[in-house]
Amino acid sequence: MKNFHLPLPDHVYEELKTEAQRSRIPATSMARYAIQTWLAARKKAARKQAIAAYASEMGGTEFDLDPKLEAVSLELLFEREPREVRLRK
Repeated sequence: MKNFHLPLPDHVYEELKTEAQRSRIPATSMARYAIQTWLAARKKAARKQAIAAYASEMGGTEFDLDPKLEAVSLELLFEREPREVRLRK
């Protein structure tokens, strides 16, 4: 584990200190969790953006989803009763 010095604005420091005392969790643990959560959210957003860019670029090409597979996927996604479809090989 590495140490990282992070200057905080006074109001953020006070809120963190108060919440740490109230919840009986060390402020460093709370800060570590907040940073890890933020980084995970950034990673998830980047992945979502990359998938959207790929889908946009590949839409209408030979690499686009099979229309029948896409229809069944959307039905499952939105919890509709999927219809039986033969997927092409």
